[in-house]
Amino acid sequence: MSEQHSLSSVLACPRCGRGPLTPERAGWMCGACSSGFPVIGDVPWLFPDPRQSLAEWRGRTGLLVQHLASEAAAMRAAAGATDVGATRRRLELTAAAHDDQVTRLRALLAPLGLDLASISEATHDGIGTRLPIEQGLTNYYVNLHRDWAWGAEENAAAIGEIATVLGGGVAGLGKTLVQGAGAGRLAYDLHAAGDSPLTVATDFNPLLLFVARELFAGRAVDLHEFPIAPRTLEQHAALRRLESPGPARAGLELVAADALQPPFADGAFDTVVTPWFIDIIGEPFARVAARINLLLKPGGRWINFGSLAFARAAHADRVGLEEVRELLPRAGFGDPRVREAEIPYMRSPASRHSRREVTVTWLTQKTGAPAELPRARLVPDWLVHADRPVPRTPAFEMQAISSRVHAFLLALINGERSMRDMARVLVEQRLMSSQEAEAQVRIFMTRLHEDSETQ
Repeated sequence: MSEQHSLSSVLACPRCGRGPLTPERAGWMCGACSSGFPVIGDVPWLFPDPRQSLAEWRGRTGLLVQHLASEAAAMRAAAGATDVGATRRRLELTAAAHDDQVTRLRALLAPLGLDLASISEATHDGIGTRLPIEQGLTNYYVNLHRDWAWGAEENAAAIGEIATVLGGGVAGLGKTLVQGAGAGRLAYDLHAAGDSPLTVATDFNPLLLFVARELFAGRAVDLHEFPIAPRTLEQHAALRRLESPGPARAGLELVAADALQPPFADGAFDTVVTPWFIDIIGEPFARVAARINLLLKPGGRWINFGSLAFARAAHADRVGLEEVRELLPRAGFGDPRVREAEIPYMRSPASRHSRREVTVTWLTQKTGAPAELPRARLVPDWLVHADRPVPRTPAFEMQAISSRVHAFLLALINGERSMRDMARVLVEQRLMSSQEAEAQVRIFMTRLHEDSETQ
């Protein structure tokens, strides 16, 4: 590949946003601020603070491994306590799959340095960290199996919708960015079917990226699928071989990055593709559209594919297609070509649970600069510099009071006190009135019990 079409031709420093990145022996280096960015498991790790993001993912991975191991132990204990033969077989099978999954994940994610992740589950809970399932490591785990095992129909539907909105094919995309590429199948298929000299697939999740790395190289990965509603006893844990049709042609690159602080130069791409992305990124649509505009060359194209499920956003940001049409011109885009289609979604052959989704695909062209430039993610100095004092904000004060009450209640649990006894202590300590103390203790204990059952 020529230098003009190499990965370095589109990169810019995610920290200062000014300097170009050049490959060095240990990774990538910014020519303006001299910041360094490592390559982790053959994937450029281009986060603004690569050490911090590596520590976060290492901790999440270590906690996931602990969680899978503890689940396997709990299943074995339950298997030993039941006299129902089918239940015992199911629990033993699933426990063995959890143990085997731990071994496979350790090998796959070894570049993160899992031996350094020594923090315990209790410590994570104490500092407010949830299980990795809620943090993003396994949120899209099923996509791995859909993309590379059983999802041929869904994969074909995805590239088919994009080809249709383009007029029948995917040639002529030029330098292409697939932002939020997940497990990478759409990026792989677009690059294989088209003639792009460079296709860059980005995501922030190392599990998805490391699997995509193997499949792009033509190697297979074996991982267990744990369906939501298994069809048979054996399908509670199904070992799947994930494999691609073959090695990707030259020019398909993977990058670990934060989509809100992308490591790319302004105007670096001819095409940006956002699959199942805009409604989960956590930014208002207008700002997402403005960020995408900056990544495109004049006349560049934005192809969006997926859902418009903004249900968790602020009320004003739960936009529909009509609002998208009104907002695109303000972000510097022309009138979009829009296609809606109902396609299968996550239809695993091992699960009774599946659905069909009405997707929205649009193609729009950059016509100018956005009316309002997207704001950079502002991080306070005390979060950037570990030696700066942390301010006592009103929000922190409120959280501190709440945490002290929670810690006090937890300390009262000694195996002997009843909820009424605990309520009496709260009243004596003047933390609550006698009228509300017992009800509040019951609410707290109910939530504590439900959380423990969920975990």
